[in-house]
Amino acid sequence: MGAIASPEYVQTSLAAALSLGLKKGSFKQGVFLTGLNILLVYKNPCAGRCAYCGITASKKEKKSTFIRVKWPVYRLDDILEAAQNVPNRFERVCVSMVTDARAIDDTACMVQKIKSSLNFPISILLAPTVIQSKTVLKDFRQAGADKVGIAIDTATKGLFEKYRGKGVDGPHQWEKYWDVLSDAIDVFGRYNAGIHLICGLGESEKEMVDCIKKAHAMGAKTHLFSFFAEPDTLLEDLKQPQLSSYRKIQIARYLINEKKRNSGAIHFDDAGNITGFDADIDALIEEGYAFMTSGCEGKNSRYAACNRPLANERPSQAFRNYPYEPKEADKDKIREQVSSIANDR
Repeated sequence: MGAIASPEYVQTSLAAALSLGLKKGSFKQGVFLTGLNILLVYKNPCAGRCAYCGITASKKEKKSTFIRVKWPVYRLDDILEAAQNVPNRFERVCVSMVTDARAIDDTACMVQKIKSSLNFPISILLAPTVIQSKTVLKDFRQAGADKVGIAIDTATKGLFEKYRGKGVDGPHQWEKYWDVLSDAIDVFGRYNAGIHLICGLGESEKEMVDCIKKAHAMGAKTHLFSFFAEPDTLLEDLKQPQLSSYRKIQIARYLINEKKRNSGAIHFDDAGNITGFDADIDALIEEGYAFMTSGCEGKNSRYAACNRPLANERPSQAFRNYPYEPKEADKDKIREQVSSIANDR
């Protein structure tokens, strides 16, 4: 038997394994996975050394977890067969690269195979450090991907260097990530490329908003995460950001990305805290979309197909990113959570 490695083998999230019938178990009531996540796997860990990541070379102890949940390994063929035969709500497949030179050819091969097997749109979460030319991105598009994401994660260059670059002896470079994003926008088209940003890594609210605005001006939307520490990583003791602060960033992202509002719609104090919005907050809550998971859209809906249920909180906690359209009871909770935010209009 050969090595358990991509492209023959992949990891998928526990939520996907449950949805596919490959594992037994159930979700929190009313929660369904709509995005099938596939992660490349190799014997050696990802060459990145990101201080908060569960699959990084800097992790204190190697385990099969990522975003705090298990990612079991399966043959890609078995996942594709299950996806064809098991009723599910999938609206998109996302193939996540790792920082390994082999990932370029393997990703293209896997995307082509998925495209020929499933009638789902396909995204790729890119590993910019190993992408040396725009040709790689063109090959990914030719293979069948229609959208790509880049996990910039940190809102500032200083935090990027601290947690992903020189500060952890990592290979990643801030400028390289933005350069690949620019190329991806050229290849896939405006707003078919997105960035991941994680709130709570030490940035101010203004710095986060400025980063969202920068990406949007280039032609990329933001897929927003709330930091939630991964065990056995260098940041395992870092606390989550305050929920009220995260809600403010969700509103700001939604106004910039979806409502096309300019910087004047968001107000800050001298410390960089959001103090209010020129927007009808009650109307945004009633819509609900601002507080849902942000990411690549599905084939049947306007909201993110990659809904990542419980990626930002425990089942006992309030949702930070709602994996479904908020119900009336959810909207009441959100109103309480944002009650201190000024509604300026």
